Amino acid sequence: MMVSWKHCLFSVSLIMALIFVFVYKNELREDKHFLRASLSNASLLAEVCHQIFKGKLFYPTENALKTTFRESTCYDYMAQSHYITETLSKEEAGFPLAYTVTIHKDFGTFERLFRAIYMPQNVYCVHVDEKATDTFKNAVKQLLNCFPNAFLASKMEPVVYGGISRLQADLNCIKDLAASEVPWRYAINMCGQDFPLKTNKEIVQYLKGFKGKNITPGVLPPSHVIGRTKYVHRELLHQKNSYVIKTTKLKTPPPHNMTIYFGTAYVALTREFANFVLQDQHALDLLSWSKDTYSPDEHFWVTLNRIPVLLPDVTHDPTHLHATDEETET
Repeated sequence: MMVSWKHCLFSVSLIMALIFVFVYKNELREDKHFLRASLSNASLLAEVCHQIFKGKLFYPTENALKTTFRESTCYDYMAQSHYITETLSKEEAGFPLAYTVTIHKDFGTFERLFRAIYMPQNVYCVHVDEKATDTFKNAVKQLLNCFPNAFLASKMEPVVYGGISRLQADLNCIKDLAASEVPWRYAINMCGQDFPLKTNKEIVQYLKGFKGKNITPGVLPPSHVIGRTKYVHRELLHQKNSYVIKTTKLKTPPPHNMTIYFGTAYVALTREFANFVLQDQHALDLLSWSKDTYSPDEHFWVTLNRIPVLLPDVTHDPTHLHATDEETET
């Protein structure tokens, strides 16, 4: 009788323990599901960071920064991703910016970049490498369709690193942006792996300090880069790999007796200068001459910004096309 009673008590205890484990696992599963669903919320992400700094470990099972909208509507996507949909200050409203973004892969990276630089008063042109996959192209197009001030470049180039096609991709977007009704003040070019370190307001305030001058840091050509414009180079397009080759053929001298400078391919250009680049014969001739050089985007902008030619609508400022003091120190 005693043994039977003990067996009964053991069975009841075991059943109660199993029920407790079952309920606990269900609650834990629900908590994890809620946490994963909530991690898109910026405030909860901040709380997670706070807990980690306090020494509490946290191991997410998936990327907490995943933002791809998949089947969401544009409205839901913008809300869930916390896009800024209203201009944040009068200063920013009065100083809109234009962006060119040249991309070819990693849609998720581009998505985060676009979210970081997006402001409703700005305008954005995105150039997708013609060689990119259809899946990538369609994803970018679907994203940009959610924003009235963002669009794909009207002409896509099969971009080859170090070739004229990389510069032409930027120029295609600059041309599209020049036709935009948005009264942008500066155009900034970026690639898909860039990411801003400043807010839009900080960028605006920084650019205002240049008082209508371009930002094209550069120097006279160091010895190791002279060959880039001394010899003819060719773009070679292949299905698996595209590249630029150097030939032994010497190039002709630069047009208009220009002095070639070298610098960064990433610049900030005024709208007046953008129009100059697209229309002035000096710029058009330099572009034509640069088509068989290596990495022409590293000499094109900086050289044009240093020629002694005045823009038609800024004749009151003879230094407009010249380097600023900050640039000459670079």
